[in-house]
Amino acid sequence: MTTNAFTSAGSTVSISAGVPATIDSAGFGALTYTAIGEITSAGEFGKSFTLVTHNPLGNRNTYKKKGSSNAGTMALQMARVPSDAGQVLLLAALASDNDYAFKVVLQNGTIEYFQGVVMKYSTNIGSVNQITAAAVDIEITGAIVEV
Repeated sequence: MTTNAFTSAGSTVSISAGVPATIDSAGFGALTYTAIGEITSAGEFGKSFTLVTHNPLGNRNTYKKKGSSNAGTMALQMARVPSDAGQVLLLAALASDNDYAFKVVLQNGTIEYFQGVVMKYSTNIGSVNQITAAAVDIEITGAIVEV
């Protein structure tokens, strides 16, 4: 039996200082992106909804509905390389309140675009047998566009 599953090896995350004119593949695709170097883990991201419940006194049922949605947080782990052009842009984004555009390319060629604000860039020194690392949190501020 075969599978269409693929590994994460070869996936990339890039950042653009610009934001798209339109929130679609053409708008995001028109931007120039810089790859963020030395990423070891990109975590998970994607839309989720808040659960809204209703418990009427007249019965014992719990009714469930979707509430507000949140596109999530992309948590990056990487070797800390302040001279890397992508990490330089992450640090600029950390110092700014503005949205930046991001491009994720999966190993199978799928592209996911989104805008976000960089909320964290922290340093993890660790132990003598560890690469000095950085942890970055990107709060996704709008729709995720998959190409």
